Amino acid sequence: MSAYTLVNLKDDVENMSERFGLAPDLEARFGRTPLGLEGGGFSYQRLAPNFRAPTGHRHKAQEEVYVVLSGSGRAKLDGETRDLRRWDVLRVPAPVARGFEAGPDGMELLAIGFGEGGDAEMLDDFWGPQEA
Repeated sequence: MSAYTLVNLKDDVENMSERFGLAPDLEARFGRTPLGLEGGGFSYQRLAPNFRAPTGHRHKAQEEVYVVLSGSGRAKLDGETRDLRRWDVLRVPAPVARGFEAGPDGMELLAIGFGEGGDAEMLDDFWGPQEA
């Protein structure tokens, strides 16, 4: 038997945003556990048009790369906001707080994490009430 794993993101990987009441505006499917990955992970994220994720997060040790697959939006990185468009690739070191919002056409992201998982710190009200 070969040592590989094949899963279908839509059929085999749970949409975790449903657990937290964020669907259908957010779809988030995390592949680390279903694929049995060691030392890294990834997630597929789809944000509805103009949807702003209510939380941000940062890591203690895990570096991440985000690839914009379609659409556009913005990333808030600590106190700086950057525009994102299709095929942009954003590397975020572990301690930098990050959060995302979609533009008028929505946004699809592939997030790839390097290092052990489970070190995320969630940041409530990340964007703040005054930011537009």
